[in-house]
This record gives sequence, C-alpha cells and structure tokens, in this order.
Amino acid sequence: MKKLVILGAGTAGTIVANRFKRVMDLDEWQITLVDPDPIHYYQPGFLFIPFGMYTKKDVIKPKRDYISAPLTLIQSAVEEVDPVQRIVHLANKQTLSYDYLIIATGTDIHPEETPGMAEHEWGKSIHSFYTLQTSVALNQMLHGWEGGRLVVNVVENPIKCPVAPLEFIMLADWHFHKHGKRDRVEIIYATPLPGAFTKPVASRLLGELLERKNIHVEADFMIERVEPDAKKIVSYDEREIEYDLLVTVPLNKGAEFIARSGLGNELNYVPVDQHTLRARAYDNIFVLGDASDAPASKAGATAHFAIDLFTENFLRYVEGHELKPYFDGHANCFIETGFGKGLMIDFNYDQEPLPGRYPLPGIGPLTLLEESEFNHWGKLMFRWMYWHLLLKGMEVPLPSEMSMSGKRMV
Repeated sequence: MKKLVILGAGTAGTIVANRFKRVMDLDEWQITLVDPDPIHYYQPGFLFIPFGMYTKKDVIKPKRDYISAPLTLIQSAVEEVDPVQRIVHLANKQTLSYDYLIIATGTDIHPEETPGMAEHEWGKSIHSFYTLQTSVALNQMLHGWEGGRLVVNVVENPIKCPVAPLEFIMLADWHFHKHGKRDRVEIIYATPLPGAFTKPVASRLLGELLERKNIHVEADFMIERVEPDAKKIVSYDEREIEYDLLVTVPLNKGAEFIARSGLGNELNYVPVDQHTLRARAYDNIFVLGDASDAPASKAGATAHFAIDLFTENFLRYVEGHELKPYFDGHANCFIETGFGKGLMIDFNYDQEPLPGRYPLPGIGPLTLLEESEFNHWGKLMFRWMYWHLLLKGMEVPLPSEMSMSGKRMV
C-alpha cells in the first residue's frame, strides 16, 4: 500500500483527508493524520468570544468526530521529519514512513518574540484573541473595563486571517457603543502596513470606514518592544504609543519541527511552488493551509479553495503526470464591521479586492467592499458550513479560482 502521512489535523489537514477518503481507493492507500491536540477549534469564532457573541462551546469539537476509519489519527506532536529517509519521528517515540507527506500544521502566535510582550502584564493589560485561552481572558477583561485607550497592534506580517485585527477593532467600536462607553474609549490601530490593509483599493475604502468610526490608524508602525510598566509600545523608529489596554497580534510562525527538520524559512514556513503547493526542496512533500510560504492569505477559505484544486492535481501526479499550476491564491473573507453588518473581499495573487457582487455577478447576494446585513449573517452562517460541510470534505458550490465577473474596476 502507498502511505500518505498528513501532519496536522486542523482545517486543512482534516478537509484534505476527508476529501481523499471520498476519492481514493483506500485498498491501495493508507492515510495517517498526526496531531497532538484532541480538540478541533473553529478559529474564526475566537474573534467573537471577547464580545460575548460566542462562547467556548461554540468553537470546539472532538477531532475524532471528523476523522474516522479507514483514516488513522495519531495523537502526538511531531519531533522531526527526515525527508531523505522519508520518515516522521513523533514525540511519542513512534516513527512513520511515508511515500507522500502533507504538512498542514498551520501557524501560531509567539508573543515571547517581542521584548516585553509576554512578561508580567500578559493577560492583564496585554491581551490577544488568536487562541481560545486568550480570547476567553479578553472577554473577562472587557466585561469590566470602563474605558481608556485601546491599542490594537499587529507585530509583523504574514498573520493568520489578515482581516481579523480590523474586525476586532470594528466589533470593539460597536461593543462600546452598545454598552454606552464609546465616548470613554479611544481606539488606535497600530499596523506595520502603510494603511488599513495590504491592497490599495481595499486599504482606502477600509481606511475611510475606520475614519468614520473615529478609529485612528497609525501606519508603518514596526514594533520593536513593549514597555509593560510604562504601558506603551515603541517602534523601531522610536515612535511611542501609550495604552491602557493593548490587544496584540503577536508574531506568527510555523511549527518548530519544521525548523528542526531543515524544511522552513526564518518563520518556519515551508517554501513551496505557489501554484502547486509542492515543497521546492522535495517532490513528495506538499504543504496546505497556513504552513507554507505561499503569498496567499492565511485563512480557512484559502485552504478550502486550494484543496479543491489540489485533490485532483495530486491524484494525477501520483499516476505519473506533471502537476498543473492550478492554484491562483484565491481567497475571500467576510469582514465584520459592527452594528449587525459586514462586508466581503474576494481576491487572489494578482488581483486586489474590488467592489461588486459575489458569487453571482450583479446578483450577489453578497456585496464586495460594501457593508450589508446579509454579509454579517453570511459570516455567522459559515460556522454551520464549516462543521457540517467543509470539515467532512464535501463540495461547496463556490468557484475555487477567482473570477472577475461581478467586480467593478475603480
């Protein structure tokens, strides 16, 4: 039997395993997933926990609900990969040989990488919403917070879900309005980007939206350190921003075993061909989801679109055919803007987000770069789709490659 090992049973790993379960001859393939955590987290839901919109039970389910025979799930961390011998060494002392390896171990926050961030004020005046634990702690903090200066800071890109900091800021604006505190809260977004977002059109429109909400954007802010006792962040060019509450998106990095195995770059992301997702150094290793250095958005929708195209491509490849450069970096994201509204962006490697309608040209029903209540409900409905369709490897009737139909050039 051919052996396929998938490292990581999060979004990308689970989707691709269940997709293969549907289309592969499992009398000929042995598929093994490896992950140390028995819990599957609906990570987009972490954003809502600080504001009481979701609770812990809304975002967790057992991994074994989604990974069943003939798939095998091994609960262990990965110690190291030997890509020459084609062996995975696990922390539980087990070894796995493979014919093909898929790395889908994602990315995680590392507050300890920024001086002063992960010290005695972490969890007190310094918070994050990128893990379940930190989201719950931030909910408790906001529940009794009476106001002051809220600073939301991104340490460095790339980050998981690039729009999440913007969503947090706008949900915070709504939250403080709802609780009669907005006049007592100053909100600052300190970002290393030159504007509110990475692409010019979206950056301008989102910047205007933040300005209307009285949210100040401190652009090109490359944080060098946090001074937790003085409650301020300092940039490399010595700009200082004082805060009463700092909500940070710490440095994101890939898994440590990638560094130990000599497979990654300085942030532990595996270099890949951005259109096939095959590792540049090894022709039998592929990287899905957030673990690669592909310049695509690190988001669940991106993984979903990539896997739609990857599955058929991989099956052709193992039969001896060349990989097709199918994946165009397609991503789309709902952006919560508060007050029961949201907007959506749709883009890829080459095309920036533009206004328009999605997925049906001229009809929608989702609006691109324009607020609507339908977009807000679309974001909330996505949780059901995630648990009941995507993780089970089922097809979702959305185009995997980006289309310009329905978009307006501006």
